[in-house]
Amino acid sequence: MLTAQEALDHLLPHAQAVDEVERVATQVALGRVLAADLASLVDVPPLDNSSMDGYAIRCADLSEVDMTLQVGQRIPAGSVGQALQAKQAARIFTGAPIPTGADAIVMQEDTSLLASENADQADRVLINHLPSSGQWIRRRGEDLMAGKVALTTGTFLRPQELGVAASAGLTHLMVKRRVRVAAFFTGDELALPGEPLKPGGIYNSNRDTLLACLRSLGCAPTDLGIVPDRLDATRAALRAASANHDLIITSGGVSVGEEDHIKPAVNAEGRLDLWQIAIKPGKPLAFGAVRKGTDAASGETWFMGLPGNPVSSFLTFLLFVRPFILRLQGRNDINPHRYFMRADFDWLRADRRNEFLRVKVNPAGGLDLFSNQSSGVLTSASWGDGLVDCPPNQPIHRGAMVAYIPFSGLLS
Repeated sequence: MLTAQEALDHLLPHAQAVDEVERVATQVALGRVLAADLASLVDVPPLDNSSMDGYAIRCADLSEVDMTLQVGQRIPAGSVGQALQAKQAARIFTGAPIPTGADAIVMQEDTSLLASENADQADRVLINHLPSSGQWIRRRGEDLMAGKVALTTGTFLRPQELGVAASAGLTHLMVKRRVRVAAFFTGDELALPGEPLKPGGIYNSNRDTLLACLRSLGCAPTDLGIVPDRLDATRAALRAASANHDLIITSGGVSVGEEDHIKPAVNAEGRLDLWQIAIKPGKPLAFGAVRKGTDAASGETWFMGLPGNPVSSFLTFLLFVRPFILRLQGRNDINPHRYFMRADFDWLRADRRNEFLRVKVNPAGGLDLFSNQSSGVLTSASWGDGLVDCPPNQPIHRGAMVAYIPFSGLLS
């Protein structure tokens, strides 16, 4: 059997990023992948500005605490003040430009405003804290600089990246087109929710799980539904899926039983490797390609066949299909983040395969284990917030530090 890393080493070199590029409005670019470096049109912030409500002062005017300065002007955000005169302070608000001559901000909590006895004079402010030069000043261009790269090619655009693009003044972005993925599901026992269950039937959970996974990665999925357990039907589904897609995924039918038609169907319509991977849950994974037409010149569509058990299907998608799709998208961030955390459980039934255990972070900062780790218990993945990557033949004792992979990093 292949290790998980060996399987990835076989898979990933085949995934070449899609070439087509689209120009889309920044507001609708969520979940897309940048196709070109993004350079800012402006400095952000455009001027030195205050990060606090308070008073702009000249440090040279203050030699000790409890000194008073005349308040000579008021500068709200969106306006530009006059040059600050000696022995004066400017009332200033968060985001307002720093007046010429000022070199620090004293926040209002460190001051007391004194009313003047002379109605013709401005109020005076008592400075209760001796500031240092540069205090509470945000410098021009400290976030973004005009002409400098703010986001690089291959960046997956989350809400915060769209905010950066908007700060940079970009109304439209150049992005890779969405990766097009067709999915179908094999098994005469399968029914869709809302349909009556026949004897021996089950509802198809893999359809909703995998299609949602594809959407979370920014793909454009096509649902081809449930395909009967027949060779001709499977071949017809493959031909339909290959025409306008970059990848075909299936769940079920990748074992070696008489009703498992994926292997002969893909071999008839293209080429296939059927791998046994030393992971649990999981193990069978099919990888190959389906011809787009009747001859080699028509090109191919990649194919990945996942096991049918719900947890096995979900985890093999996260471990193998996800990085393949990320490469097709041209993304930079292929590898999920791993954190070493304390196991607040014992797992003494060490398996010869690499196990991926469903766990949840507890209030004490450790990891709890779901009680039933069966590949058919999808509630283990719903209850949990991540996986423990448990190496082969390695038991886990309570208190041990283990490699934790959060689901949040695997579904984006």
